[in-house]
Amino acid sequence: MHYLRSATRATSVLMAAGLSALALGAGPASAQPTGSTDPTPSVNVVDNDKGGAGQGPSTPIRTQRSTADGVASTLAVGPKITRSEVIARAQTWVDKNLQYSGNATYQGYRTDCSGYASMAWKLGTPGLATPDFVPSGVASWLNSKEDLKPGDALLNDASGAAGHIAIFNGWTDGTHTSYDAYEFTGSGVHHRTIPYPYFSGYGTFKPVRNNSVIDATPSGIGVYRAADRTFYVADRNGADVGRNMFGNADDMPLVGHFAGPGRDTVGVYRPATQEFFLTGDNANVAVYTVFGNKDDVPLVGDWDGTGKQTIGVYRPSEGAFYLTVDNLTPKYRVTFGNPNWKPIVGNWSGTGKDTVGVYDPDTQTFHLSDANVNGPANDDHRVTFGNPDDVPIKGDWDGSGTDKVGVYRPSTQEFFGAVNGGQLLAKYGNPGDKPLTGHWN
Repeated sequence: MHYLRSATRATSVLMAAGLSALALGAGPASAQPTGSTDPTPSVNVVDNDKGGAGQGPSTPIRTQRSTADGVASTLAVGPKITRSEVIARAQTWVDKNLQYSGNATYQGYRTDCSGYASMAWKLGTPGLATPDFVPSGVASWLNSKEDLKPGDALLNDASGAAGHIAIFNGWTDGTHTSYDAYEFTGSGVHHRTIPYPYFSGYGTFKPVRNNSVIDATPSGIGVYRAADRTFYVADRNGADVGRNMFGNADDMPLVGHFAGPGRDTVGVYRPATQEFFLTGDNANVAVYTVFGNKDDVPLVGDWDGTGKQTIGVYRPSEGAFYLTVDNLTPKYRVTFGNPNWKPIVGNWSGTGKDTVGVYDPDTQTFHLSDANVNGPANDDHRVTFGNPDDVPIKGDWDGSGTDKVGVYRPSTQEFFGAVNGGQLLAKYGNPGDKPLTGHWN
């Protein structure tokens, strides 16, 4: 048995036509912290693993106004940013071993809690301080914790070491008593679980939202037509968006954000040779990897919430998922379901991480897990949906940032989403096409 013969390389164009190449924004360039690397709390911090540990001076707060030459002054409000981009930016500072300091910067941003949040929200450098996010117009208080979505934050707007901010990445379970978050404390940058609203004894925290954050758009649908090796894609209502020729007739279609946050692009898996060909622009191969065994089912997902999707496979003979974060070696081996069940993966919990699921065709029941673990997965959610002979699909049908299950009905070429009690999304494609879902624009 083998599961790995891998290489990652840039190659020339395989086949391309139709959809425009995507201009995915690169992250900020790496740099070493400058200035002092010692924490500079304004008060004595008993436990530097939690809460704030002092903050540096805030970016000056400005409002837009006309000047004599007709040029508007700088806005405190940040640029438009998607929720997935906020989380992906927050992830970039994890495991950098940065030292907390209000006097130092990294990539132009202060290395303190509010500088880190300013970086995640793509605000101006060196960043705002905790008392300034709301008064500046950058952020607004939310009415309830139930309004929180990934990319929002929990804010204690006190000044200095008394203030603190943590980026919200999703609830850890259905009780909404703890959440997955990113924060910079005196002990470093953390991605961890925090009790709602924050650890006891660190002041008053309230939910807050960046006024420039953009909610996710609903997933689109599409089909892959093997006869002409073409991906045909549409919005969720079936209106054509574009087409792209790629791969060979016997390939299996894949779509995902392979180059980082942004639009989904196409790829293919070649079962005969276990080869993955993934593009970042719908034309040129950005990732080439040989992975898995014969008869494995190919998968792609953002397994660790980095904003970039990588490959995996489901091995029916074992009822096991093998998931990579580098397109090379498995990080997770997750066992779930029965061998004859069908694999499905998605962002079921709204945390930005894709996790595993399985579909029982005999009962039309989806079994979904909220976490990827080395070992048996938890059966966290069960959804019965669709008819016998339907093909399981997933998508963010309502633009909430969370994936829901659905089905494609080959007999009628209809897509159905399990949202608002279940609804027909659209009829699209021809008999024999393979269904697709993704964010095309």
